[in-house]
Amino acid sequence: MGRKEIDGVHQARTLASLGTIAEAFEIPSPVETIAPYGRGLINDTFCVEAGGTRYVLQRINGAVFPDPLRIMSNIQALDRQARQHADLGFRVPALIATRAGDAGLRAPDDSVWRLMTLIEDAGSLPRIEDPEQAREVGRLLGRFHTLLQSLPAEALGITLPGFHDTPAYLAGFLSALARVEGARNDPQIETCVRFALLRQGLARRLADARDRGEIPVRVTHGDPKLDNILFDRGSGRAIALIDLDTLQPGLVLHDIGDCLRSCCNCSGESADGHTRVRFDLAVAEPILHAYAEQTRDWLNPQEIALIPEAIRLMPFELGLRFLTDHLEGDRYFKVAQPGENLRKAGIQFALVTDIEGKVDDIESMVSRCFQAP
Repeated sequence: MGRKEIDGVHQARTLASLGTIAEAFEIPSPVETIAPYGRGLINDTFCVEAGGTRYVLQRINGAVFPDPLRIMSNIQALDRQARQHADLGFRVPALIATRAGDAGLRAPDDSVWRLMTLIEDAGSLPRIEDPEQAREVGRLLGRFHTLLQSLPAEALGITLPGFHDTPAYLAGFLSALARVEGARNDPQIETCVRFALLRQGLARRLADARDRGEIPVRVTHGDPKLDNILFDRGSGRAIALIDLDTLQPGLVLHDIGDCLRSCCNCSGESADGHTRVRFDLAVAEPILHAYAEQTRDWLNPQEIALIPEAIRLMPFELGLRFLTDHLEGDRYFKVAQPGENLRKAGIQFALVTDIEGKVDDIESMVSRCFQAP
């Protein structure tokens, strides 16, 4: 039997086992089709069709998420909250229970699976093309935070320990730097290392404000980048935030900063040269203005005052993570070629540099957006 035939047999067996897993959930039987779905790098994701309805089947990566069933519990809490506040118009992919009544399925190989409804006729955008799309992003994130601000943070479990713990990321970077002999002999690495070392104080700004009780811990999305925002294909409205694995207690400032980092670097993480990287204020302002319309009544003054710091912090944090992963041999972020994480670190640090040059404009923008209507 040739390699191609062997691969075909393996794929057929895999699809058959996936069908068995899917049919363990409360959906019509038999499963009609099942195929790989999406571009996610963490979980294995498949689109399942049964009874004329499409679903998303996922194997949760236990190497990343130590307690996969806690993720489902958090999503259920979000779903209950969304049903109680249906007026906010926020859509949540619904978890489908197993035939045994559980939120997820633990397979014989100890992998954990979940099945969710697929939000039809919706998709993400590769980039923000106009101010109305930007406003939709801000409205959606604002509605999401408003939906959850009345939910006690302690009602949700921690699904990804250490996520957005910038001081811990800094400590990990310093440790990796000390272990990798001769790393700084590479000029590109040295440039990034010097950049990070000069900004070590930035890592503790939000954590210190939290520890002093100036900003509260709330329920957050954790990863509200543009890829995770679904737009209705008919109306163009932003209707859902997906990839809810990192839904957990945190700081809304991390969400705000990360959303703006993702949406306002129009060159993206694949920029050819760092000179093209810039923080686009023309995209940032409509996002933040629409966000403020939803949240200014309940965000506390210190949270608003620290938004410029969050905008600067989040690309610094991501750049630090890319740089650390490069030093450690690309163990966390998947790479297509050697040096990719180092290049991505440089892009995020270039974004920080551009943000630092626009700090006065950013502070003025925040003031305009959050002033009373």
